[in-house]
Amino acid sequence: MISYQVYKIIHLVGMFTLFTVLGGIALHALNGGTRASNTGRRLIGIMHGVALFVILLGGFGMLARLGMVQGMLPGWVFAKIAIWITLPVLGLMAYRKPAAAKLLLVAMPLLGGLAAWVALYKPF
Repeated sequence: MISYQVYKIIHLVGMFTLFTVLGGIALHALNGGTRASNTGRRLIGIMHGVALFVILLGGFGMLARLGMVQGMLPGWVFAKIAIWITLPVLGLMAYRKPAAAKLLLVAMPLLGGLAAWVALYKPF
């Protein structure tokens, strides 16, 4: 059985990976790069998908260790899932509009901080 602490490390590694990938995408798009000109596109896509999966694995693993997966999940979990969906969507938009890449660079730390706040204080 995997411990709560191990799930937390898994969750954090997934977040670090996602932020690294999204930062790379945003920087590439801001420098005028396109999706077609990204030579590491396959690696970035794989890392992006794996990071999202690892974040979910770690998050739901922690919820299972806390005994929260029986019945209805608390509201703060849905807020975390909404953040989990928002970040990759912003990453996909970065190539379509360079302004979205700027938004992504600003939104990443803000959404990361919001996710941490929601997880720590569980306001709802």
